Amino acid sequence: MNEAIRAKEVRLIAEDGTQVGVVPIAEALARATDAALDLVEVAPTAVPPVCRIMDYGKYKYEQKKKAHDSRKHHHAVHTKEIRLRPRTDIDDVLVKARHAREFFLKGDKVLVTMFFKGREAAHIEIGRDHLSQFVKAVEDVARVEKGVTLEHDKLSILFVPKEQQVKREEPQTPPQSEEGEQQVDKQVE
Repeated sequence: MNEAIRAKEVRLIAEDGTQVGVVPIAEALARATDAALDLVEVAPTAVPPVCRIMDYGKYKYEQKKKAHDSRKHHHAVHTKEIRLRPRTDIDDVLVKARHAREFFLKGDKVLVTMFFKGREAAHIEIGRDHLSQFVKAVEDVARVEKGVTLEHDKLSILFVPKEQQVKREEPQTPPQSEEGEQQVDKQVE
């Protein structure tokens, strides 16, 4: 940028985007100074290097703003965990399934984990029954991504939402009238 450019000649692009041509670096710097802008090297590996006259601070600001806006519209998929025990009543398992439905509608994954302690580990089939009830309760809004796995003292199953069920949160705007003005609800006194 500016005096840090070491090439003797550069291919210059003016501030309006027109090609000036190959000019000595001193002339390119003089043009940038006259326009009260910066001389920025945009293609240093080209022969001769390509430089552009621009407001470098404004350029960096616009790049930062574009990056921020692109991140703003992305929905990060989170994995929510629901923990169960074999002694959990089946009605409570269904309550947990309703909570999982809310997560699926937001587009999140859900990991359901059944923990076993001590002698409970001898009755894995109870845990499998509870998980099958859970699967039946959410099968209309989610699908199983990773089936039931047994690791030491826990059973786990991973669900992902079905795509057509996901509701993205969008900003709501008031309805507009035919003239293009926003309608406002008026209170009657």
